[in-house]
Amino acid sequence: MTLLIENASLIMSVQDNGRFGFMRFGLPESGPMDWRAFNHANRLVDNPPDNACLEIGFTDASLRVEKDALLAVCGAGYQISLKGRKMPMWMSFWAKKGDLLDFEKTPGGNWAYLAASGGICSQVWMGSRSVYAIGGLGRLLQRGDRILIGKSIHRSRWDAGWFIPQENRPAYDIDISAGVVPGPQYEWFTDEAQTAFWQQKFNVTSRSDRMGYRLRGENLTHRTGADLLSQGMVMGEIQVPPDGQPIVMMPDHPTTGGYTSIGTVCRADLSLIAQAQPGISEISFIEINLNDARDKLTKTIEDIDKIEKPQEDVWTQL
Repeated sequence: MTLLIENASLIMSVQDNGRFGFMRFGLPESGPMDWRAFNHANRLVDNPPDNACLEIGFTDASLRVEKDALLAVCGAGYQISLKGRKMPMWMSFWAKKGDLLDFEKTPGGNWAYLAASGGICSQVWMGSRSVYAIGGLGRLLQRGDRILIGKSIHRSRWDAGWFIPQENRPAYDIDISAGVVPGPQYEWFTDEAQTAFWQQKFNVTSRSDRMGYRLRGENLTHRTGADLLSQGMVMGEIQVPPDGQPIVMMPDHPTTGGYTSIGTVCRADLSLIAQAQPGISEISFIEINLNDARDKLTKTIEDIDKIEKPQEDVWTQL
């Protein structure tokens, strides 16, 4: 079974959970920008959590379904339609051969994830299907591309209709609060900059992509300077270059950097940052420690895992 790309969004690629163990060779993890929406989408179609999905970002997109399939879309900032009929996100649905699935960009976020039962069967590089275009591992999808889907256990529309309750979804909002663990160069910033970092609200600029989100706010001044010997970087790390404007590292981040790190966004909250809208959303940071970050991530994963699909006899009563 395949999906035909009839209109590709600005950033559209195949992503799985990511590529691990290669940062020492200069390859970042890659993977989904919004890992929580990605995992929910896979769960709705009974895929293992490491199956690949289609990541759609920033602008409209449309796909033609070339064989009956169980699909699900999760994320924020999109309205989806099947054959011209609006469909809810965060719910599995049955698409028939020839159906057109449209993604209309709306306010509220940046990224949507299309999961198909059976998973996307694209090329594997170093143990992952995640595209890392800047590093030459695959490319962004274009009009006319066909996406191969694996064999599904689902055979009819009666397998559709499972949805993620609102209380189990990420709390996307214009006003975002994210936990941050202070970084190794936190003391390199002036007292005024440290206070400003925790007390002010930042905006995401349009100069943001899968590598990093550039923020705009009051300048964060350094005591002596922003440059240092290159050091390893991780996803969620917040670097502050000489202009005093922070950059949050995202899945395709460089693996080393030579600017000061004021902190790292905890993994559980990185999905909220990913869906922050340029020029609209406001981001504030809350100081937490490593134990807080670990506990928050553990709880988030547990909340995803404990969402159970209704038993078949529930559907027969509807």
